Amino acid sequence: MAERLHPGGYLLRALLVLVLDQLSKRWVLAVFEPYEVLPLLPACNLTLVFNEGAAFSFLSDAGGWQRWFFIGLTSLISLGLFVWLMRLRQHERLTAISLAMILGGALGNLIDRVRLGKVVDFLDFYWQQWHWPAFNLADSAITVGVALMLLASWKHADS
Repeated sequence: MAERLHPGGYLLRALLVLVLDQLSKRWVLAVFEPYEVLPLLPACNLTLVFNEGAAFSFLSDAGGWQRWFFIGLTSLISLGLFVWLMRLRQHERLTAISLAMILGGALGNLIDRVRLGKVVDFLDFYWQQWHWPAFNLADSAITVGVALMLLASWKHADS
């Protein structure tokens, strides 16, 4: 039986994602008014927006109940990710990295929902008049974590 992975370093990675996410959101909240636009790069603005729903503003206009639904759901998922991370074996390092990124991002958005009732988004990528839905560092970490999880699954299927 393979030796268990030591999760401490991966939990620190999750904490790093969480801290960077929260620091970036606090900075944006201190500097920007809602919908204020600061061009950053061609095709990228910083723009403070709030999302009361899930990804792509799903359920954002549902009347308020979604806050508690997403707090509960995110809490359960985060607990599941933590337990999963604690049970990994030494050879599952890529899975551990992906879980750490997803966990850190999920907790970052959870803190927003508990504190503010909504998630702070501020990264606005666009092409001409078409804008991708605004997002934040937590969302980015979750996306990269899921991509790494798919890669880990693919690598595992090949072995």
